Amino acid sequence: MRSSCVLLTALVALAAYYVYIPLPGSVSDPWKLMLLDATFRGAQQVSNLIHYLGLSHHLLALNFIIVSFGKKSAWSSAQVKVTDTDFDGVEVRVFEGPPKPEEPLKRSVVYIHGGGWALASAKIRYYDELCTAMAEELNAVIVSIELVPKVYFPEQIHDVVRATKYFLKPEVLQKYMVDPGRICISGDSAGGNLAAALGQQFTQDASLKNKLKLQALIYPVLQALDFNTPSYQQNVNTPILPRYVMVKYWVDYFKGNYDFVQAMIVNNHTSLDVEEAAAVRARLNWTSLLPASFTKNYKPVVQTTGNARIVQELPQLLDARSAPLIADQAVLQLLPKTYILTCEHDVLRDDGIMYAKRLESAGVEVTLDHFEDGFHGCMIFTSWPTNFSVGIRTRNSYIKWLDQNL
Repeated sequence: MRSSCVLLTALVALAAYYVYIPLPGSVSDPWKLMLLDATFRGAQQVSNLIHYLGLSHHLLALNFIIVSFGKKSAWSSAQVKVTDTDFDGVEVRVFEGPPKPEEPLKRSVVYIHGGGWALASAKIRYYDELCTAMAEELNAVIVSIELVPKVYFPEQIHDVVRATKYFLKPEVLQKYMVDPGRICISGDSAGGNLAAALGQQFTQDASLKNKLKLQALIYPVLQALDFNTPSYQQNVNTPILPRYVMVKYWVDYFKGNYDFVQAMIVNNHTSLDVEEAAAVRARLNWTSLLPASFTKNYKPVVQTTGNARIVQELPQLLDARSAPLIADQAVLQLLPKTYILTCEHDVLRDDGIMYAKRLESAGVEVTLDHFEDGFHGCMIFTSWPTNFSVGIRTRNSYIKWLDQNL
């Protein structure tokens, strides 16, 4: 009996050691976040083992775990009709909100889910619940685009552009009773990256009769040239997106070499001797783009000499389609009214804030919605057992802005 108690105590202590990580006091529901992070870390470690054994790519294995535990069928309710279909060969889940007698045509949001360009799905519960809520509360048609795993830059962008162009066809908009003048493009995290890239491409496409009215970006990832912005330094190990994991997502997205990861973490890929990066440095100079309340006492990390081979092998790093933050001013000034949601405890916080500043400088009307207790990914965590106070507040704030502006 005594040995059983000792064993149980040891197991509890081991579990507590694995779950506990130091978190800032201001973060929402810290113990719940620790448990969520421990679950995700555990799934990542299983996936890495599968990768190491040569059984599958770690992202495919991790995505299998995520989708297996969270996939939801296209169930309609009395208020929202949900259907799975495809737009020009790209899978989408369409949510049709209740009609308003006084408004025969509905507004619409094209939504792109997050997950490091390789994880999650439009069909998992978290995104299904978000889009259902949007459709019902906005009386809108929500088109949630399914991203295909193990697809690399720029194929993801091609899929998003193709599906959105199909939706914007007059006959398709008519089928779904959508007002062509009230369409927004939106997404979170890597989905926010794709939404921003799509927005920039559409402003330059003369063939499009229906332009987007709004763009709404939720903690978007917008550049891979400086992994030492104040938010990257401050949140280097903060769940659920530590800096090391974000850099690996970028390398996977570009089908690059994992040997580059450590060099990129210390900005060796954009050192002063890398001539290719010189032209865009000013566009992500956070010392001029961020308010003092965010720069605090952090110092820029600029290497004198680095590894020019990284940019030479991964020229995608300098492509505005992967890094919308570095786009030309002439492109930015054509963008529609913009909403950007950022979270204090998120490595990507400064990407969003810098983009808001660049857009404002280009004459674009921007709403920057910052949450001091927010963490990366929080907006989709609104239902038990992963219901966070800040998740509910960010979702409500986002939908409220759409309601007032779309």
